Amino acid sequence: MAPVGPGAIVVVGAGLAAASAVGELRRREFDGRIVLIGEEPLPPYERPPLSKEYLRGERDLGSVLVRPASWYGEQGVETRFGTRAVALDVRSREVVLADGERVEFDRALVATGARNRRLPIPGLDLDGVLDLRTAPDADRIREAAGRGSRACVVGMGFIGAEVAASLRTMGLDVAALDVFGVPLERALGPEVGRAIDSLHREHGVELHMGSPVAAIEGTGGRARAVTNERGDRVACDFVVVGLGVRPNVEPVEGSGIEVDDGILVDAHLETTAPGVFAAGDVARHRHPLFGPVRVEHYDNAIRMGVAAAAGILGEREPFADPHWFWSDQYEANLQVVGVASEWDRLVIRGSVEERSFVAFSLSAGRLVMAAGVNRGRDVRRAKKLIGREADAEALADEGTDLRELAGV
Repeated sequence: MAPVGPGAIVVVGAGLAAASAVGELRRREFDGRIVLIGEEPLPPYERPPLSKEYLRGERDLGSVLVRPASWYGEQGVETRFGTRAVALDVRSREVVLADGERVEFDRALVATGARNRRLPIPGLDLDGVLDLRTAPDADRIREAAGRGSRACVVGMGFIGAEVAASLRTMGLDVAALDVFGVPLERALGPEVGRAIDSLHREHGVELHMGSPVAAIEGTGGRARAVTNERGDRVACDFVVVGLGVRPNVEPVEGSGIEVDDGILVDAHLETTAPGVFAAGDVARHRHPLFGPVRVEHYDNAIRMGVAAAAGILGEREPFADPHWFWSDQYEANLQVVGVASEWDRLVIRGSVEERSFVAFSLSAGRLVMAAGVNRGRDVRRAKKLIGREADAEALADEGTDLRELAGV
C-alpha cells in the first residue's frame, strides 16, 4: 500500500479508538481532510470512569473527555457529533448519514463500538430498568441512586461488578443476579471469580448466582423486583442490567465488507474492502497470537486507534498487542493481560484467599492469559510471556522473577 498523501479520511464513530486514531493522524502530520462522525452529541470521552468515579460523582464530564472539545477545531478536524452514519458505500467511497448527507473519503476508519445486549426478559421495558453505556446512562443511574436505597444488578461481568461496587460505595443496598456461579466467571474462570465473589460479599452485596434471570416485576409500570429461574425474588427500587454488548456493524452491512461478531480485519486492521479499516470494540482482529478476537477494553481501543492510523497512512506493521485491561472494585485492583476463552492448566502465584495473587492460564504449555488481583506489577511483567512456553513451577514460585523468565 502506498503512503497516503493529502486526501480525505473519514472516521465513523467518535469513541476512544476514533479519537486515538484522529490524534495520531495529526501527530504524524497528515494535513488532509479528516471528518469525525459520531452518533452521540458529545465529543469523544473515556468510558471506564462511567461505572466508577463518574458514576459516584467524583469526576465531571469535562474530566473524562479524551481531549478538550476545542481541540478538534484547532486541528482542522471536521466533526459531525450527534449524527448517525447509516451506510458506507465502498464503490462510491462515501459515508451516508441519517440526514442524507454523503461524505466522500479516500480512506476510512470504522470505529462504531458496541451497544448493550437486550435479552428477551419480561419486564425489561419497565421504568427504573437502566443500563450503562454512555455518560447520560451513568447520569440516570446516579439519579436513581439518589432517589432509592436498594438496587438490583443483573449480570456480574465487568460492568455489572463495577456498578455494584460503586453503588455499595455510595451507600446503597445492592443485590446482584447472574447465570454464572461467580462474578467474571465467563471471562476469567471460576478460580478468579471466587475471589471477586468473596470481595463483593464482604462488602455487603447480596449475590444470587448460578440461575438465569426469569423476569423483572413491577407495580404501576415501575420495576420493583427481579426473579430468577431458581425462584429467588429480589426487591429493589431500580435495576441496572449489564449482559454484555453487540458490535455496531450496521453501517457496513450490505457494503461487501465481511462481518462475523464484528467487522473482520486482517493483522493490519484493514477490512476486506481496501482502504477501509476498523478498530476498537467493533473490530474482530486476526491476532498473530490469539487468532480472530474482538476485545472490548480501554487500552485496546487506544492502541488499535493508533495502529489503524498508521495503517491508513501506509504502514504495514501487524497489530500484535497482547491486550491488557483492568478493573477497580472497592479497594481491589484486578489486572489482566492476554486473551483466552479456554485453557488446560491454571497456575496460581500468591494467595487467592488473601486476594493477592496472579492466575496464569496455560494452553498446551503456552501462557495465554494472566489475571492478577492486587498484583499489578506481576501482571505487567507477565506481558512479555504471553504466547510463549512457560514453566508452571517457575510461574507459581514467588521467588522467581517474572522478568527473568521473559528474558528482560
